[in-house]
Amino acid sequence: MRKKANRESFGGDGQWIHNNLLSNIRHPAELAHGANNGLDIAVRLLEPIKDQFPILSYADFYQLAGVVAVEVTGGPEIPFHPGRPDKQDPPPEGRLPNATKGSDHLRDVFGHMGLTDKDIVALSGGHTLGGCHKERSGFEGPWTTNPLIFDNSYFKELLSGEKEGLIQLPSDKALLDDPVFRPLVEKYAADEDAFFADFAEAHLKLSELGFADAE
Repeated sequence: MRKKANRESFGGDGQWIHNNLLSNIRHPAELAHGANNGLDIAVRLLEPIKDQFPILSYADFYQLAGVVAVEVTGGPEIPFHPGRPDKQDPPPEGRLPNATKGSDHLRDVFGHMGLTDKDIVALSGGHTLGGCHKERSGFEGPWTTNPLIFDNSYFKELLSGEKEGLIQLPSDKALLDDPVFRPLVEKYAADEDAFFADFAEAHLKLSELGFADAE
């Protein structure tokens, strides 16, 4: 049996959300959290699809949607295990990473989830997809030149420095300033297969926080 984590001690990161947050993300109170600005659009678009699969909990459905999004955009295959229960009460604000802070903050937030330095850097590579919108986060722009493709370009762009039209958040730059994080950034920039393997492992670990199932 996989050990059952304390569901009240974990949060998510707004993109790779653990199952407590997944089941709550459709509720106004959770969507109102600052780190979740804009997720109401995704929730609205996914709702007609969810209606076709009532057997799935919302927590499982949103997790599966994330796994599929990574795979169809060129990323690694990530195992999916159903069984997440839906929760009704969102966790308190402040458990999600703050994009304006540095490495100590990242370790504090993700460390409480049982994630390692390697996990933190690998999951940061998820920024290869999508971008920021100023009206939602205060930041504007994508991290890479092709934000619809999942690859290791986030790390390459991070190492190459700031460029017009692309964004690097303070939390991204913190990866370069940290003596443990930076070698991992360099490794993933040079070896996409290594990034894919570590991302899939970290994503699975994050996605299964808070629920147990038989192996």
